[in-house]
Amino acid sequence: MKTFYKYGRSTIISLFLAILLSACTDLDYENTQAINPDNVWQDKTMITAFLNDIYGGLMPVWQYGGDASDEGMTAPGTFSNFLRGILSVEDIGTGMALSYTYIDKINYFLSEIQNVPSSVLTDTEKNQLTGQALFWRAWDYWGKVTNLGGVPLILEPQDVTNRESLFVTRNKTSECVTQIIKDLDDAIANLPDVWDNANYGRITKGAAMALKGRILLWYASPLFNPSNDQTKWQNAYSANKSAVDYLKAQGKGLYPNYEELWYDERNKEVIMVNQFYYPDHTFTQNAMRPNPLTQLKANNNQPFLPLLSAFPKKDGSPLLLDIDQLQDPVYNAQYLTDFYMNRDDRFYTTIFCGGMVYPSADMSAGVRYWSVWKKVGDPSIPSGYISLSADQIGTGSNYGITGFFDIKGIDKSLAKATYTDAETDWIEIRFAEVLMNYGECANEVNKAAEALQVLYDIRERAGILEGNGKYGITATTQSGIREAYINERFVEFAFEGKRFGDLRRWKRFDILNNHQYRSGLYVVLNDGESVSNFNWMNDITDLQVRQKFHAAYIRSLDGSTEYKFNLSLNHWFFPLNLTDLNRNSKLEQNNEWGGTFNPLE
Repeated sequence: MKTFYKYGRSTIISLFLAILLSACTDLDYENTQAINPDNVWQDKTMITAFLNDIYGGLMPVWQYGGDASDEGMTAPGTFSNFLRGILSVEDIGTGMALSYTYIDKINYFLSEIQNVPSSVLTDTEKNQLTGQALFWRAWDYWGKVTNLGGVPLILEPQDVTNRESLFVTRNKTSECVTQIIKDLDDAIANLPDVWDNANYGRITKGAAMALKGRILLWYASPLFNPSNDQTKWQNAYSANKSAVDYLKAQGKGLYPNYEELWYDERNKEVIMVNQFYYPDHTFTQNAMRPNPLTQLKANNNQPFLPLLSAFPKKDGSPLLLDIDQLQDPVYNAQYLTDFYMNRDDRFYTTIFCGGMVYPSADMSAGVRYWSVWKKVGDPSIPSGYISLSADQIGTGSNYGITGFFDIKGIDKSLAKATYTDAETDWIEIRFAEVLMNYGECANEVNKAAEALQVLYDIRERAGILEGNGKYGITATTQSGIREAYINERFVEFAFEGKRFGDLRRWKRFDILNNHQYRSGLYVVLNDGESVSNFNWMNDITDLQVRQKFHAAYIRSLDGSTEYKFNLSLNHWFFPLNLTDLNRNSKLEQNNEWGGTFNPLE
């Protein structure tokens, strides 16, 4: 039986509710137990509950935003204006509000905890609680800075009775980053190496070091460092190397099995985690499941061609597709074999392919979910095909558009009726990321051997064959290694919420624009093959079964050339929310959006 560190609003609400109930048994009774905010700081449990509320509000959860880049899509036409290059402050700006809810809570917590007497908290306990709060303040501020650049830097509780004092100007980005790193350094000095089982999941020293490395990597990347200032890269390299060395000394490292790292909880790759468990802290995983096997929402993160092609073969070589040669039956058959067979282990852990067993309690033993296609019309457009899953599982529509689904971390115990009960932990920071952050920085400070070794280690864990000792990596120059990291991060962290951020910090929206459309690969039943006689137990990895199909290229899965990647290469930071600007005349809009604030200072 696993134990859990529980955090969230329910703890502190329950404590306050218990006090309220005990105080309200007699209307004529003098309420000597009324809630007094000062009483919180006289009770260790309530102090911890206050901090737990901050955890509950800021701890990341599972990501389903594949359609923000070239990872996946939800449905035809779900193509954001930002990706299409249709930009306006009114449109984009509405999403970049400056919320200081948790900054305010953290500042209040840090202010009050300093005065807690030793009879309530020991110095060690006080330091550890302070370290956690500082981590979350750094986390919250970085979430703002990464999108907007510098923001108002508020480090003390504000006097809400003095309305004018609440309106302050934006600090420079450099000032914000300096404070964020200071908060993390102070957190590192106060946090423990490890927590006991009852507190597993709280922020550790290693998590704070890893976050510091992540932030300094971003700050050294072209988004914040267009002049390629080597001092910033050296700082990032040192921070990430220190994090890697420290975590290794603590027994952390790459978990041997890429798939099982999501299911073997508390394994050595986990650095920062949101633990999910039934019944108190489950989450809804319906969005990533195919429509026939879920309810309400479905089909998010359907992989399309760029991601499908990004995973290398078992020997480390790339999977290449010559669209023009697909008309050749021999080439087509070999391509399908290369596509399904002997791929990088991460492919099978991340991508569900029709004709394989879908991990769901709804599927009968041995039955495959056949999310593949039959031609019924114009083969150049999606509407020219019908999904075979409609024949397999029932009548209806919305069986997906790409023919593939995201299964990374899917809770295999779920059925259609239990889609809200997912328990798979969300690993926000894992050792592989810390390692690759270090390797990327190593390349930028001319330590190619270190950078390449990280790529070899990552690929070895993925089950790629060593070959000549380089696991299929052919890069030798700094620019070549840089491209290798772009490709490897795409695969290693697919559907983990990193792809769009990576492309943005690298200032590589050209990669998306070069795709032009969300193109797909349909695996189509050959003419003359009968659906009515098809055996749903068939396995696509069986050559004789695979020979019943061919691959068809779909130029635009959205069904129209209207939907096209056309991201602006002149807009890398987002605009401030117009409501915030109108409310606070001291705020400046970013210069990319007609304002005067420079996010690069």
